[in-house]
This record gives sequence, structure tokens and C-alpha cells, in this order.
Amino acid sequence: MKIAVSSQNFRTVTAHAGKARRFIVFDLATPCMPREVERLDLPRELAMHEFRGLHHPLFAMDAVITGGAGEGFVRRLGARGIEVVRTGETDPLQAVHDYIAGIVKPPLPHEHGDDHDHDHAHDHAHAQGEPA
Repeated sequence: MKIAVSSQNFRTVTAHAGKARRFIVFDLATPCMPREVERLDLPRELAMHEFRGLHHPLFAMDAVITGGAGEGFVRRLGARGIEVVRTGETDPLQAVHDYIAGIVKPPLPHEHGDDHDHDHAHDHAHAQGEPA
């Protein structure tokens, strides 16, 4: 099982997964000891918000953990059988451990500034750790 964690700085879990281009990939071959196996540093055209192709590195994942994602991102990955999990945990490895344990920290609310223009609803169902 492979899990990608959105992390624009490769240190913390970050939000806006649809616009994210950096992900830390963990392998759960041994669930009690997930290990980082790859770092995706995608070009701008591979941000999911803009991507319209058939093959994307995230499509090879079983789950994506993020600090926040719009419904379009959740639906798009869900259609491919990829679970999207929103979390308030900031440590990528801890977020993976929480996911494995079935206890996901509620995502942090975020403000919409003037420069943040998008058209999606925010579903906070995952705040209680419910599946995507």
C-alpha cells in the first residue's frame, strides 16, 4: 500500500492538495513501520487542479493524506479508488501512523484570502475521521 502526503516543504503536511506539487510517498508493506520511499516534486502542469491527462503519479497511490482538499480533488481521486484523508496533523509520518490506526486528527480550518479564488465546497466530514 502506498500513501502520498501533501507537503510543499517536505517537512510538514500542507493543504490545498489540488494545487500541491510536492508529496512524500510512504510504503506500508510493513504497517507498523511505514517508510518513506519517494518524494514527488512535480512540474506545475502536474498539479491536479490543472492536470487533465490519464496518467498521474498520484493515481498509483492507495491514499492521499493532506491538510485540506476541495471536493473536486476528493471526487477525482475517489473515482480511481484513492482515498483522500484530511488531517490537522502536521508531521507527515505521524499522519500516516494516525491513518493506519484509524484515528485522524481533525483538519484545521483555513481562511480564504482575497488571492485564493476557487470554486469548491469544503466538506468537513473527514474531521471526524470518516472515510472519503
